[in-house]
Amino acid sequence: MGEEFARDPFPVYARLRERAPVHRVRLPEGAVVWLVLGYDEVRATLADSRLSKEWRHASPAQPTQSVTAGISMLRADAPRHTRLRALVSRAFTARRVAELAPRVQEITDELLDTMGTAPDGRADLVEALSFPLPMTVICELLGVPDLERESFRAWTDILVVGAATPQTRAALAAMSDYLEDLVETKRARPGDDLLSDLIGTGDAAGDRLGRDELMGMAQLLLIAGYETTANLISNGVLALLTHPHELAALRADPSLLDHAVEEMLRYDGPLATSTFRFTVDPVDIAGTVVPGGGEVVLPVIADAGRDRARFADPDRFHIGRDARGHLAFGHGSHFCLGAALARLEVRIALGTLLTRFPRLALDADPHALPRRAGTMLRGPRNLPIRWT
Repeated sequence: MGEEFARDPFPVYARLRERAPVHRVRLPEGAVVWLVLGYDEVRATLADSRLSKEWRHASPAQPTQSVTAGISMLRADAPRHTRLRALVSRAFTARRVAELAPRVQEITDELLDTMGTAPDGRADLVEALSFPLPMTVICELLGVPDLERESFRAWTDILVVGAATPQTRAALAAMSDYLEDLVETKRARPGDDLLSDLIGTGDAAGDRLGRDELMGMAQLLLIAGYETTANLISNGVLALLTHPHELAALRADPSLLDHAVEEMLRYDGPLATSTFRFTVDPVDIAGTVVPGGGEVVLPVIADAGRDRARFADPDRFHIGRDARGHLAFGHGSHFCLGAALARLEVRIALGTLLTRFPRLALDADPHALPRRAGTMLRGPRNLPIRWT
């Protein structure tokens, strides 16, 4: 898993898939996991209720830890997952997301106004747009406009790698302290925002989130609310700028934007793998029996999008194809709650960027771009661009 793999892991996954759909491997951070490859196999695994998302089922032999503050629905099984998801899903309905469009457009315009003032006509898109847009949106939605963004981003960069190190434990402790203060501040002075709603309201039966659940929900919404969308914007722009015919086609026909976003999700989405799933009992996955007792099962979402059994000519980036059915947002009960919001942000960001900067071009060797560390997230750390 060197730099070449971080840049382009798809050939490695394809070779493994051709041999078998399930492989037992050791990750760089030390965890031994069962990789699941192939579209049908990954889709079935993501929806397999026999596999647990709860870390209490993890084998004690695994040198990993749950890098979360509190309890989140991402790492919960039914019925707790069902309950937690129901309490927050009202903020992500199609109607509520559509109502955010004017504000998302306003934030995008402000960021691109600032970017456009660069005297040399150059910028790092990650810093100028990809990161601040979804971070601003989720902070405003949750009601934390004064979030210490650089500190929070630094903690997240460490935690998403997942290795159990002193640095990870320190980042988790710092984030936990911050979130605990945030929750208590909102409890004392609630506002018209999602976090205040989660603290003060419940379901029809009067259900409420406990302290650990509030902590976990705040962390999950903040991290998931910007991390994946930021990578999707960067990956999408990079794909367009390295495929000039597709970029020209989108400029010539902006109605292809929705198709383009779905193709970006399929071709090089923000997640290479899902989060861990654990066996409780032995489970047969695509003909391989994975032992019980907390073995880690890891579906490779990136490979599912490149399986020729599901998508014709899968290694070709083509915005005209029908890429629906991709698994970039997961599948089953843990399907990404913020998928509609992510799509909205990416559509507005890309559409506005291409309209405002007709001579947009990559300002670096795409093979030399530094990549995110770890096995789960995919995206460049920097994306130099120019427009003059």
